[in-house]
Amino acid sequence: MKPRVSIIMGSTSDLPVMEGACKFLESNEIPFEMLALSAHRTPDEVAEYAKHAHERGVEVIIAGAGMAAHLPGVIAAMTPLPVIGVPIKSSLDGIDAALAMLQMPPGIPVATVAINGAQNAAILAMQILANGDPMMMERVIRHKAQLKQKIVKANAELASIDTYKFKTN
Repeated sequence: MKPRVSIIMGSTSDLPVMEGACKFLESNEIPFEMLALSAHRTPDEVAEYAKHAHERGVEVIIAGAGMAAHLPGVIAAMTPLPVIGVPIKSSLDGIDAALAMLQMPPGIPVATVAINGAQNAAILAMQILANGDPMMMERVIRHKAQLKQKIVKANAELASIDTYKFKTN
């Protein structure tokens, strides 16, 4: 089985955040790989990976990084694939990482999700894959329907609360 999504992190210390993407992809039966690559400590390996990921069948890259957060941008500079950046909260509450990903120069986009938002990165990856894959599109539609059902259920639970004298619903 070849990976369709590649999850890259600067080090294994990022794994607790990036597992949100892994769990979502796993639950939706989307083949993925996980790698630790550092824009600063293994730049040659990052370049080799980024230049050839598409040749291995990878269709979307999710790259998480904290602090200086150069990993998603460096990968985006060298790959034709869409890159989704996950800013990881490690210093300055993750704002430094988010800004590094958001402020990419023209021509080198990195789609950036919320700080520690790896699950949203995986959802966005699934939506990208769904454009050319009718079965994947059905998974996206099913996922959105499940989100709706959570809110419908929440409203039913809230309506059943009767401990407040002035609650009107």
